[in-house]
Amino acid sequence: MSTSRTTESTASPGSPGSVAAGEPSALGDHPLDVHPLDVHALDVHAVGEPRPLREDASATTRKPPAPRRGPADPVKALMHRHRELCERAVDPLEIAAGLEAHGVTDRTAARFRHRDVFSLAEELYARVPRGSEADSAGRPAAVAGPRAGRPRGAGPAPLPLLPGAVCALAVIGMEAMEGTARLAAAAAGTAAVAVALVLCLRRGPLRADGRTVPAVRLWTLWLLAYAVYGEGLQAQIIGGGPEGPWPMTTAPLAGLALAVAPAAWCAHLFSVQARRRLDSSRGLEEFASGARPLLLGVVALYVCALTALVALAGLVLPHEALFPAVALGTLLFLARLLIVHGFPESASAGLAAACAVEVAAPALLLAGRLPDCSFLASPVEAAVEAWGTGAVPALACGAAALGLLAHATAALSRASAHTV
Repeated sequence: MSTSRTTESTASPGSPGSVAAGEPSALGDHPLDVHPLDVHALDVHAVGEPRPLREDASATTRKPPAPRRGPADPVKALMHRHRELCERAVDPLEIAAGLEAHGVTDRTAARFRHRDVFSLAEELYARVPRGSEADSAGRPAAVAGPRAGRPRGAGPAPLPLLPGAVCALAVIGMEAMEGTARLAAAAAGTAAVAVALVLCLRRGPLRADGRTVPAVRLWTLWLLAYAVYGEGLQAQIIGGGPEGPWPMTTAPLAGLALAVAPAAWCAHLFSVQARRRLDSSRGLEEFASGARPLLLGVVALYVCALTALVALAGLVLPHEALFPAVALGTLLFLARLLIVHGFPESASAGLAAACAVEVAAPALLLAGRLPDCSFLASPVEAAVEAWGTGAVPALACGAAALGLLAHATAALSRASAHTV
């Protein structure tokens, strides 16, 4: 027995089965050479108490975890970048339109863990407080009503009819007079129609809220003046003139004045329907695919109404070339629609292109009289011979209208065009 104990006590600590004095055995019994009833010396590890943590030497040499690159919240940077837009918005749709105007697409929104721009805009709207949500006293401000940010109404119903009515009275008075009285009636009627038209453009769906450019007024006045006097000027130049006062055609002007009412109503229809599609769409592509046919349908509706009114004016005031008036009315309607929705530069460029062609036509006719320069007048003379004196304004306004329609199909199918 003594030999066995000596062997166990002198065994190396690393050998199997060795038990050092004062350490617990592998079976969990009390340490050797300790009285069993000494509870203070019992192995506390055998009864489930936690072992004291031993300081690991490798913990001091372990490298701290590398800091994460970029913000943990991917929307936070975008929120700070467009904070002003989010604070001024009255609903998430305005934020979506603003983000789209800054180049944020559905693919970009996917990088911010959102399925589309609308979903991203909803989060931004919820997280950024509006600037008017609380007043200086800390009380909540009045919440914007459901009409805030919505398309404008058509205004008073009789107002879009005013230019047509005033123009009809002016034409009737001018036709009943001769000489100096006729000129005075024409001047007074022109001024009255201009005032009525300004009233319509400052209220209702044709209002632009200062988004137009001054050049648009100049181009519009030239196109209207050419519609009244251009054909007579061309006829005199081709006939060897000009000689005497230029003949005036009032039928196109009367038809265009009457068409102000359907223009306002069609613009209102487009704004309302586009806003409804914007409310119900869940992606930019979905909205664009619905806005394009809507625009084409509204333009077609206006062209039909304009054609009927110009034809009616032609019955009262006999005039053969009615297509130039239809082309001019379509051009003016598309230009105003672009201005209302925030694209005045494009509208001005389209109107300026039509003016340039109308200016070039009589200039080429006059230049063709120079020696060896008759070829300059050949295109204009051929067009007039084939389609009459209304060929030049019809081609000029028709081509410009097609160009604006192509541009409007792309520009007005964006969500940002309907929150201006």
